[in-house]
Amino acid sequence: MGELPVGALAAGFAVLVLAGMVKGLIGMGLPTVGIGLLSLFLTPAEAAAVLILPATVTNLWQYFTGPRVVATARRFLPMMLALVLGTLAGGILLGGLTSPAALPALGATLLAYGALGLSAIPLRLPAKAEGWLSPVVGLATGLVTGTTGVSVMPSAPYLQALGLERDDLVQALGLTFTVSTFALAAVLASPGEGGAVLADPRIALASVAALVPAFLGMEIGGRVRRAVSPQVFRRVFFAGLALLGVYMLARGLA
Repeated sequence: MGELPVGALAAGFAVLVLAGMVKGLIGMGLPTVGIGLLSLFLTPAEAAAVLILPATVTNLWQYFTGPRVVATARRFLPMMLALVLGTLAGGILLGGLTSPAALPALGATLLAYGALGLSAIPLRLPAKAEGWLSPVVGLATGLVTGTTGVSVMPSAPYLQALGLERDDLVQALGLTFTVSTFALAAVLASPGEGGAVLADPRIALASVAALVPAFLGMEIGGRVRRAVSPQVFRRVFFAGLALLGVYMLARGLA
């Protein structure tokens, strides 16, 4: 980190602003965009560690400003517990972000999420399926998070398929991302994960510094959201994620 050239630092700043813009526009995507692009010149573990603090602060705000803090936590408790277990298993037992599979796994995750977002497939699940499916989705999301640092798959499509009201959906996503970020932080602080990458003072300082461009981007994103069509942005956003996923998948498999 300390040996990065000025150009890479400037690119990192721009990436964090962009990731914050996406978060301000659609309420998610900061780690997805941030880790995806930062991994072009950092390892996935370093990229995830840099985003820990901005992701934690923005996700906590997203969750606690929602309409039903306690009810949401109670409803999705089984999913959150399984998510923590899955993240620890993926990060500590299965090699985590230091594994050679981390980069292609991240690329595949971004490609799948981008393709799903671009599709016109309606996502709907019967209410009776939630009881048994929530822990399964939580475990799968945790495994993906522990291996790639990205927690949108399959949690985001699943929560959307439950037919939640907009504010409830945003709050449930905030809870999911908050829990996954804390679990990922535990993984990144463990001795086996790249030598406890989160314990590196340079990484910790970079995570603090990342708050500035991330919140700057969120402010810009909020203003853009009020000026452009959400449909147009969604198409551009998901197409960009899919293309980035293809690139990282190819790079990881090369």
